[in-house]
Amino acid sequence: MTLSAVATRYANALADVVTAVASPLSPADAVTQLRAFESTLESSSELRNALITPSVPASRKKAVVARVAEILGLSKIARNFLFILVDRRRIAALGQIVASFELIVDERLGFARAEATSARELSEPLRTALGAELERLTGKRIRARYAVDEALIGGVVARIGSTVYDGSVRGQLQSLERLLSAEG
Repeated sequence: MTLSAVATRYANALADVVTAVASPLSPADAVTQLRAFESTLESSSELRNALITPSVPASRKKAVVARVAEILGLSKIARNFLFILVDRRRIAALGQIVASFELIVDERLGFARAEATSARELSEPLRTALGAELERLTGKRIRARYAVDEALIGGVVARIGSTVYDGSVRGQLQSLERLLSAEG
């Protein structure tokens, strides 16, 4: 089984728990808490090595995770999830698991992920308008990430899954070039 398949399996299990009606932990809080732990793990090579090294007993790893979880104020659900990852020797895959978890929860809640690239930083009103237009086009609520690519000259390129909406000046010029060369 590939690592991404493993990450998806753990992410689905966590999503089942936090999207349950009686769950005391919201999906957004679960992401925040697990990202905080991941950040702590990445910032300390000693901590990372201690949790990944097979020669360290699981009981000691869990004690360390419990202490870090207490300092970070993690919920019981997030802490227990981290314990499972330690027991199954999957703590090194935490970043992939959380990324998969975010995608799974978005899908379950009816969100689509969009990557929007523009020539310059978009103002908040433009981001709102772009989000509304993408929602109209897809019929889903949109969670967008924004990036800047000065090579675009102007306009926006939005990618949702495998669909690309190219409203950039560069894209329009390329389209015009193809049209003119086809007529030649």
